[in-house]
Amino acid sequence: MKKTLKLKIFASFMLLIAMLAIAGAISILEFRWLSNSVHGLVEDNYKSIEASKKMVEALEREDSGILLLMLGEWEEGREILKAADRSFFSAFEVAKNNLTENDEESYIRDIEKAYRIYKSSWQRPIVDTDKQGNIVWYKDDIHQKFVDTKSAVNELMSLNQSSMFNEVSDLKEKSKRAIMPGIVSIIAALVFSIILNFFITKYFVNPISELAEAVDNYRDGDKSLRVDISSNDEIKKLENAINDLLQRQVKNFNTSKK
Repeated sequence: MKKTLKLKIFASFMLLIAMLAIAGAISILEFRWLSNSVHGLVEDNYKSIEASKKMVEALEREDSGILLLMLGEWEEGREILKAADRSFFSAFEVAKNNLTENDEESYIRDIEKAYRIYKSSWQRPIVDTDKQGNIVWYKDDIHQKFVDTKSAVNELMSLNQSSMFNEVSDLKEKSKRAIMPGIVSIIAALVFSIILNFFITKYFVNPISELAEAVDNYRDGDKSLRVDISSNDEIKKLENAINDLLQRQVKNFNTSKK
């Protein structure tokens, strides 16, 4: 089958483009998957971490409210406790409805249980009771329950932070794998370019050089060029055309001599 020079070069470059396109498509798909994974990971874990921080802030405000009650500041202390309680439950609901890790539900139950016990202690009257100004009661009872509740919340926060760290480390490894098709395609393109250059030199540059040298070395009376192009393309066609022309010239010259 006759393969034209144009077809050979076109096919070579199309193969190179196809290799790069396939590698690029694979890399794009990998990075899109990574992007979606990172987005979901950050959104879910960050939401739980932020909810945990808000719960801790609410607990600390409640602790301040309790201290105000112990000082006899009933109205201000109760207002702080009421607002902090609403804030705590709002953040708690966010965490409760955003379960992303194994056994995270058990952490939520621990928080709920610890907070219920803690809240039952400051819901009862403090002002004008033996608890007002009672540092021993605060230290041995209410503060210990505050610490237990805060620890339960911090454990939930640590769970999500550790999960985020582990997932990010895993995503780093996956991102390296996502880059590999691009690296492979670049290496393949370089290798293919070297091979393509070799074949262009062999089947295009060298034959033209041989043909040009044969024309330079042509001697009067020769019926054809002293060259034989092995390929079956436009260069071979050019060689045949030149030889035909030379043969006609020789024939015409011989005819004119007669």
